[in-house]
Amino acid sequence: MNLAERFWEHKSLAEMTPQEWEAVCDGCAKCCLNKFIDDEGPELDFAPTDQLHDDEEVHYTNIACRYLNSHKCECTEYQNRTVLVPDCIELTKDNLKDIFFMPPSCSYRRLHEGRGLPSWHPLLNNGKKSLMHKKQMSVRNKTISEAQVDMHDFEDFIVRWPLNDLD
Repeated sequence: MNLAERFWEHKSLAEMTPQEWEAVCDGCAKCCLNKFIDDEGPELDFAPTDQLHDDEEVHYTNIACRYLNSHKCECTEYQNRTVLVPDCIELTKDNLKDIFFMPPSCSYRRLHEGRGLPSWHPLLNNGKKSLMHKKQMSVRNKTISEAQVDMHDFEDFIVRWPLNDLD
């Protein structure tokens, strides 16, 4: 893949080629974590949503999609993920405005909010994820597969580490 040097600094997300768009992904796999919205009601809603209301809060869990290889931080079914998991969100230029569910460290979210890429991003480290893992910015070895969890007990798996963000 032949990308212009530091393309993200002079192109908006909307202007990026498909190859540049994919390269922006830092590969942390936090998007593969199950998240729930607490609406202060009697029960948390398990239905997908594309908006967050003022009285709602996103809760991250360490429960990962069954197709996540948590050591590599890669989806084992990447090309078919949205077919196999209908709730899996394929982040695109069209739905970028609805990224409230993405963690603050998400590179798409950071660029969308004008914060630039963090120093640990693979694009700033010769394509390597090692600094990201060292800085604890990925899900590497921190998750449990949803195949091993009774999802009615998800509250036992709520974690705060996906909200960490480092420059």
